[in-house]
Amino acid sequence: MLNILKKSLATGIVTTAYPQTPPAVSGNARGRPGIDYVNWKDARLSAKACPTGAITCEDREGCRTATLDLGKCIFCGLCAEADPAFIRMSPECELSACSRDQLKQVARYKLTSDGTHKSFLGLTQLAVGLAPREHRSLDEIGQQVQQRSGQIFGRSLHIREVDAGSCNGCEVEINGLNSPVYDIERFGIHFVASPRHADMLLVTGPVSRNMEVALRKTYEAMPAPRLVVAVGACGCSGGIFGTNYATIGGVDKVIPVDVYVPGCPPNPYALLHGILLAIGCDRICA
Repeated sequence: MLNILKKSLATGIVTTAYPQTPPAVSGNARGRPGIDYVNWKDARLSAKACPTGAITCEDREGCRTATLDLGKCIFCGLCAEADPAFIRMSPECELSACSRDQLKQVARYKLTSDGTHKSFLGLTQLAVGLAPREHRSLDEIGQQVQQRSGQIFGRSLHIREVDAGSCNGCEVEINGLNSPVYDIERFGIHFVASPRHADMLLVTGPVSRNMEVALRKTYEAMPAPRLVVAVGACGCSGGIFGTNYATIGGVDKVIPVDVYVPGCPPNPYALLHGILLAIGCDRICA
């Protein structure tokens, strides 16, 4: 026991200061694909390489509409490999949004006769990401989270996690939230075993057909008001599994979703961002 105490004192505090500070992710981590929309020459290369249809092209009357859907993106980097001059993988992970449409970027181009881009016509930049961070102490942030939870639920926030058919990649990251590094309980946020004690459902995976009824019953067992966070590309859209004989697709095909957290899997910072956004505390992690 004495040796454990000595090691703890020598190690010091390891808990991240997020959301007071930006996510401490590696520069090599894969997050949102960064596309040079203005100079992009041909969206067909990356669209052909994308395994989930996160990048699509639609040509009509000499113009092309190219769409990047972060809800489908698994951050595999194949688009950047196919078109390295105009696409690079960024480490940006604070991508949660309150609607599926907010996860999409739509660019329009005038086309040449061979189908390449002649001129850039404009970009619909949707609301992914937040304003510059405010300088607040962690105590102030924690107090605001608990105050907001109290306003909505009359108590601290309780989360029930449901695996609706995932590969368990998201579960590994969710488990990390309870580690000393991320320490989600510093915000007064706790995981619970029963949906009857939960305020929020954290749902992973493309909803398998065998889990559809169980997910509905879990949601219905929760007291109102209740929140649902769809985790990962699979939870947002069906991801790499899509819709098939075994899976229905995204969580919103079965129950209402309040916040979508892109990623494959989303790291704990992305998960924290989505949870705080769901309870209306997006300004504290901005």
